Amino acid sequence: MKMKKIFLGIVFFGLASVANAQVLDNEISKDRIYLDSKEAHGGGFSWKMKKASSISVAAEELSDPNFSTQDWMPAIVPGTVLNSLVFNKVYPEPYFGINNKLATNLIPDIAKVGRDFYTYWFRTAFNVPKEYKDKNVWLQIDGINYRAEIWVNGNLVNSITGMFQQDYIDITDFAKIGEKNALAIKVIPVDIPGTNKPKPWRARGENRNGGDGNIGLNTTMLMSVGWDFTFKDGIRDRNTGIWKSVSLYTTNKIALRHPFIKSNLSKPNYDKAAETISVEVFNAAMRTVRCVVKGEILGTNIQFQKTVDMLRGEDKTVEFSPKDFPQLNINNPRLWWPRFKGDPALYDLKLTVYLDNVLADSIHTKFGIREITVDRNTPDSSKTFYVNGRKIFIRGSNWIPEAMLRNSNERMYAEMRYTKQSGINLLRLWGGGIAESDYFYQLCDEMGILVWQEFWLTGDTKHPQSKDVYFNNLTSAIKRIRNHPSVAFYVGSNESTEVSGTKPLLSVLDGTRPYQMQSETDGVHDGSPYQQMNPMQHYENTASDRGSRIDGFNPEYGAPTLPTVEVLREMMAEKDLWPINKEVWDYLDGAGFHGMTGKYTDLVNKYGASNSIDEFASKAQLVGAMNSKSIREVWNENKFGYGDRYCSGLLFWYHNSPTRQVCGRMWDWSLEPTASLYHTQNSLEPLHAQYDYLKSTVSIYNDYFKSFNNYTILAEVYDLNSKKIFSQSVFVPLIKEDAVLNNIIHIDSLKLQLPVQFIKLTILDANKKEVSNNFYWRSNDKYLGKQTMTGPATAGFEALATMKKAALNTSYTVVANGNFTDIELSIKNTSKQIAFFTQIQFLDKAHNPVRPSFYSDNFCSIMPGETKHIQIETATKLLDKDGYSIVTKGYNVLPTIIQLPKTN
Repeated sequence: MKMKKIFLGIVFFGLASVANAQVLDNEISKDRIYLDSKEAHGGGFSWKMKKASSISVAAEELSDPNFSTQDWMPAIVPGTVLNSLVFNKVYPEPYFGINNKLATNLIPDIAKVGRDFYTYWFRTAFNVPKEYKDKNVWLQIDGINYRAEIWVNGNLVNSITGMFQQDYIDITDFAKIGEKNALAIKVIPVDIPGTNKPKPWRARGENRNGGDGNIGLNTTMLMSVGWDFTFKDGIRDRNTGIWKSVSLYTTNKIALRHPFIKSNLSKPNYDKAAETISVEVFNAAMRTVRCVVKGEILGTNIQFQKTVDMLRGEDKTVEFSPKDFPQLNINNPRLWWPRFKGDPALYDLKLTVYLDNVLADSIHTKFGIREITVDRNTPDSSKTFYVNGRKIFIRGSNWIPEAMLRNSNERMYAEMRYTKQSGINLLRLWGGGIAESDYFYQLCDEMGILVWQEFWLTGDTKHPQSKDVYFNNLTSAIKRIRNHPSVAFYVGSNESTEVSGTKPLLSVLDGTRPYQMQSETDGVHDGSPYQQMNPMQHYENTASDRGSRIDGFNPEYGAPTLPTVEVLREMMAEKDLWPINKEVWDYLDGAGFHGMTGKYTDLVNKYGASNSIDEFASKAQLVGAMNSKSIREVWNENKFGYGDRYCSGLLFWYHNSPTRQVCGRMWDWSLEPTASLYHTQNSLEPLHAQYDYLKSTVSIYNDYFKSFNNYTILAEVYDLNSKKIFSQSVFVPLIKEDAVLNNIIHIDSLKLQLPVQFIKLTILDANKKEVSNNFYWRSNDKYLGKQTMTGPATAGFEALATMKKAALNTSYTVVANGNFTDIELSIKNTSKQIAFFTQIQFLDKAHNPVRPSFYSDNFCSIMPGETKHIQIETATKLLDKDGYSIVTKGYNVLPTIIQLPKTN
């Protein structure tokens, strides 16, 4: 094989400049001290933990700076009690095999051993810098689950209740400036942890999501008790811990918090914006003061200020209205738009407060100018979203948090980078999860991804016992996220009712976004299917036993994809992989909910029986790719009534894997992409040609707010020997903006009588330049109805094994830039055979995938004579200094290893 090795010292290159965003968390300030642990996070602080029931000394003593923690174990902060216990090897890794299964008794469950078992003290020491002298010293707690006592240097400084409560604690009188200080936090689990027992108030045989439902009596992460998309029997400690960061910072007598920007856009042109800006001001001085609050929208000439008198201990909201400050009326504002609709433009607001002409505090926030509305003016009264007066077809997904809160900015960036690559334009934060990190919302802002935010209630659990705790947590969360233009929609619950008083509270705290009580009301119908179905049923609209689901707005519709074989080997013992150990696989599939050992296996076997886990996992990628493509494209076809039905939005169920599991998605928990990512990416490209397996027709989908003139669509069909057996092109004088042209070409069924055919679709612009292409495989199997596993998208693929081998020639260029490494691949098919379903893998010296690595395309088919250009990017720090390699392989392509050089 011919290989070309070129090494270039380039500063930034395409994707590398984007990747650099992962270190730019807007909430991270150089003026703060972040008390993240050395363990797991690489922070600068040593945290220790010990079970509270085993400590005999008083809290005043153990929070003294001189107290010895020699017999305490290391702790992960941010993290949970169980995270730290697993880190210290007290308990085995929950994500491996059936270690977490309740019946194994390997990890004690809080419902059996009691809350005291997981009640722990966490402690760290820190120095307060000398420059903090004569300033107000604040301790910021971003999130503790569930109850906490916070002690500093022998003093109880505050207590917190609720998982989503952010707190700012003035520790000025307790901090030792220039000396060693101690912080001790007693963390107590949720009041009522719930059990895995069935609910007495649900129908017999219900699926036990949420266990007995009592977890809902707390304001917490409800899925921690168990759900069918994660461990059915839950997380053993219910995620008890300091799960978000703790930090220190200072102000000078006056503090600013929670800035808020409201935009009022003119109609119908949206060419003028009136901005109302407010900020909460806190007087921490021991006297009445007169201060000056100033504001500036950076990069503009807009500045404003107001003098404010404040009593000792007073806090008030200071508002700057466009009526009183005309400069806040902006002509021709840069509007924020979602994915593919325009630039997600952002503004930067800086607010400062001065006391006696001395800077007391400053705060920054980014915001976007946009308007989001909804209506139900549709044929079936389904909900439709509008941004800046323009209708938006929702091609979204359901975001599920990491099950044990093993979070980091690096992980968040990778998942969001994949999300953007896929073409998703909305993420629903499901109600049994969490309010995500600031970095999540920041990335959604920057990437143009809308957010549907639900608030910690579900129909499978009870409502919180304390409305005060719930509303305190809700208030804290809303103030934290309300400036993000990506946050489009508030929803009170998943498939339930709201806590009475939620809507008026949201109106006071925000009032700029639509709200509905629960996820399945007001023009949003109930979801399904959730398992892998015969792909033909998506085209036929019979995938759900509940009736038509490809219509209106569907909040939950999807199916899994098996992870790659390398990932499977990481989540269970080799003996459980092949033959498939049903107990282990089903446990890692939400107690078998997604049918990975049932229907999914049946569909994989339609490509021929497998002799090994490697062969099975390879064929399983074809099933996942077909599933993703069929679901997304049938919704494309019916966008806004262009097809047989009216569709306004789809939220795929679900987006990201909360644990290691066999029912993966576009990527699995380990951040290894599956074929579904790239086939979703293809299906959601904004200008797209697609094939309908039921009608055997070709259509064009346009998601842009612009039209295209004098384009051509070309459909070609090839047999197993890569011989062209059908070709038809159609001149398309106009592709209207935000529209669908259905059934432009009908592929002659007489040409499809061979066992397996390949279909390539190409869109050419007015200059005959290719702007889009799509590739399908199709059998001659007759579809016999929804109760069968038959049809051209489903069965009869055994003949693929008879394909002649294809030969690939790969050259590459390495572009190195300190933090990131970019590899440009040119893969040419030098044979006369289609290189079907070609996979590229970037591996370290031990032949393990380098994760996360971002491939511009993968699991793709390369035509004879065609050259495919693929870019791979990863963080340089992930690279093995002893060398790494690239492997290309495919259904009819023998694996080829390209050895890349050692890094410095």
